Amino acid sequence: MKIHEYQAKEILRKYNVPVPEGHVAYTVDGAVQAAKEIKGKIKVVKAQIHAGGRGKGGGVKVAKGIPEVRKYAKQILGMNLVTHQTGPEGKTVKRLLIEQGMNIQKELYVGITLDRQQSRNVVMVSTEGGMEIEKVATETPEKILKETVNPAVGLQAYQARKLAFGLGLSGIQFKNAVKFLLSLYKAFDETDATIAEINPLVVTKEGDVIALDAKMNFDDNAMYRHRDILTYRDLDEEDPLEIEASKYQLNYIKLDGNVGCMVNGAGLAMATMDIIKLAGGEPANFLDVGGTANKETVANGFKIILTDPKVKAILINIFGGIVRCDRVAQGVIDAVNEIKVDIPIIVRLDGTNAEEAAVLLEKSKMNFEVASNLKEAAEKVTAVLAN
Repeated sequence: MKIHEYQAKEILRKYNVPVPEGHVAYTVDGAVQAAKEIKGKIKVVKAQIHAGGRGKGGGVKVAKGIPEVRKYAKQILGMNLVTHQTGPEGKTVKRLLIEQGMNIQKELYVGITLDRQQSRNVVMVSTEGGMEIEKVATETPEKILKETVNPAVGLQAYQARKLAFGLGLSGIQFKNAVKFLLSLYKAFDETDATIAEINPLVVTKEGDVIALDAKMNFDDNAMYRHRDILTYRDLDEEDPLEIEASKYQLNYIKLDGNVGCMVNGAGLAMATMDIIKLAGGEPANFLDVGGTANKETVANGFKIILTDPKVKAILINIFGGIVRCDRVAQGVIDAVNEIKVDIPIIVRLDGTNAEEAAVLLEKSKMNFEVASNLKEAAEKVTAVLAN
């Protein structure tokens, strides 16, 4: 689950992670009022969307007084903000964060995430604050310092000192950085976050170490433990189809292609998308109906796929282990009977009750193409798109 920057900073404050003074605003007048409550002449007007690169897209402005706050709030609220993470369609800005300006001396980077190769959390820092960490990793990987965290004891003080020293800090800046890193890790760990990224982490001329920006994502499966964080969910920032899928406990992610995919099991779903691309096609979605899918689950998944106007053909690839293929077939038949379908459907069912499923599909007298293996299924779905 993603949240907005201002929400991430609300969480960080609870863990004594220093952040600038700031307030959220939903209107121009609200932005002006928020600015009046913040000390200092310099204010920053920041668009709040679930995407990075807002500054480059015109969504972050530095205001030298209240009149400029009003001017920039009018410009940014309601704008369609396009960044490298939103894609060309962009996102509509519906809320702002108004913050105090900082007396910045250095811009640094810190991020925490799971290293899947080690099955442990890793804390990363870099002197290249403000840049995309992927670009730093590609061009100057030696500028990224990492500390792997033992889950039994958490981030240790000596590790935080090592990272702060690696950033070239000393004196009060060094001490504040160590405190910052330990507090940030505690926030990350105790909230079941999957990402905590501070970019930039700024060091002020007064020696303070502050999270100028903040990004936090959370494990959906752990949100039952964090009802307060769950209230931060902004449905306006999520794809409507993904929201609809979550109502039926379906794992759905919208992609940019035109081949709709319905698969059971995340591994098989990934393999299906790979082989579609290998055959020359482009998957339109990741949809895992789960290992215990029933007729209703499959029918709902089918309807969600068909809601995407980019989908020009559908590939259904089910391996019947726990789930029975005949249930899947009946779910597909029921969905097609309820919804007008005028695009090709390729079906590959294998495993438990696959023969019974084939009989159901044949008796339905619907226009399905049946494939005997995954390679054949991918070739068939790309072939029908080419015609």
